[in-house]
Amino acid sequence: MKIYRFRYRKKILYGVLKEEFLFPIKGSVFGDFRIEDSPVPISEVFILPPVEPTKIVAVGANYRDHAQEMGRPLPEVPLLFLKPSSAVIGARDIIAYPEMSKQVDYEGELAVVIKKKARQLADDDPVEEHILGYTCFNDITARDLQARDVQFTRAKSFDTFAACGPCIDTDVDPSALQVKTFLNGKLRQSGNTRNLIFTVPFLVRFISRIMTLFPGDIISTGTPAGVGPMQPGDRVDVQIEGIGTLSNQVMRKTE
Repeated sequence: MKIYRFRYRKKILYGVLKEEFLFPIKGSVFGDFRIEDSPVPISEVFILPPVEPTKIVAVGANYRDHAQEMGRPLPEVPLLFLKPSSAVIGARDIIAYPEMSKQVDYEGELAVVIKKKARQLADDDPVEEHILGYTCFNDITARDLQARDVQFTRAKSFDTFAACGPCIDTDVDPSALQVKTFLNGKLRQSGNTRNLIFTVPFLVRFISRIMTLFPGDIISTGTPAGVGPMQPGDRVDVQIEGIGTLSNQVMRKTE
């Protein structure tokens, strides 16, 4: 099931995609809901970010090949950092290139969307009930500022630096998904989640022992090798099999 969040006739709704139509959801996507019988053509809606998270927990160096290209040793525990909710944008929204940076990179990733509050999960606790589904994510990074600051906060937190969408897929198996990133139509990244150092279940349990995960929160699971710079005017597409394609244009920030 592919769940979209969208604006239609001044209303913000969730809906399930069936062919070229969105069937609005009655109730909460994080709880009990039913699918209504009044479809809306997807061509008539404005697609929004799939959730409004309280936080985004991102994982660094979680693919062996990416750790190697960044000159990092393989981590013994997940390398975590946070991105603010103010950085969230959706499919087709603009990535704003900040004046502070001279190198802004794409990082295509698989992201987990939390369904149910998760706190202090044990190793044998099931995680599936805590996961609503999966979406595409672009962990946009001001690489020069990351190198200068050492820690990640400024480099990862600019407005528009957390692109996600276009939908939440509730059915895909996260253990073996192809993740690709295209820059202006040219393939730049190609990886598979089978090569994650820390798997989705491990990450959900591990993070839940550090901070409480709330419905709508996002865990971005890391990027494969091939990260690189984007320039104003570029288009970047993050494509994950079974989910879809997250497309965004890069523009110079004007404010």
